[in-house]
Amino acid sequence: MAKITTLLLDCDNTLVLSEKLAFAACADLANHILQKHNLHPNYTGESLMTEFVGQNFRGMLLSLCQKHNLHIPEDELAGYVSSEEDAVIAKLNASLEPCEGVHDALKEMDGKYTLAVVSSSAGRRLKASLVKTNMQDYFGDRVYSAATSLPTPTSKPDPAIYNFAAQQLGKKPEECVAFEDSKSGTLSAVRAGIPVIGYVGSYDEDEREKMTTLLKENGAKIVMQHWSEFDGAMQTIEKAKL
Repeated sequence: MAKITTLLLDCDNTLVLSEKLAFAACADLANHILQKHNLHPNYTGESLMTEFVGQNFRGMLLSLCQKHNLHIPEDELAGYVSSEEDAVIAKLNASLEPCEGVHDALKEMDGKYTLAVVSSSAGRRLKASLVKTNMQDYFGDRVYSAATSLPTPTSKPDPAIYNFAAQQLGKKPEECVAFEDSKSGTLSAVRAGIPVIGYVGSYDEDEREKMTTLLKENGAKIVMQHWSEFDGAMQTIEKAKL
């Protein structure tokens, strides 16, 4: 069996506590867009997060358009995506925090594995998140965005971004392990043939059991409650490959 050489890490709510900040900005903009078309659903950050966690704004907005039978031209959609990036980055720069224990885990990974970020979020947002939380040196230019790295933008659970990242790194799927906090992210990696370690430490305590079950149902091999469990989780994955 191939040796594990590469760890592919989701960013939002896996490395950094960004989803609540980001979805608050998304809700404001989504409501504004829909109101312009005489629709008044009054979404909140929490309601959007429940339905669309792990997806980027483009994917979320296209789903909302389908739900409300609305067509938005591509040039207009691109403008909204850019506006959402600006609004989210402003919130991240103001108050983003790393997930608890992640810096210690990254220090443990560094030098033992090739590390890369694989996310649905736009590249500018990823860079802002990594810089704000002092993680950029672990990843260098190995930051891959389904929104901005691919020839055609997409979003998890499409496996395209994981396939692309592995190709860019010159790695086979069986050499990699992905870390994901969401159903869509887990499915994306699994569909690319990459084993997944789930992470639920970013969720409220009363949601963690439900999310642990959900991630396992969608293919996660093991689920961590805290980043201090990283070493044990990797041992479990490596033993399973023997």
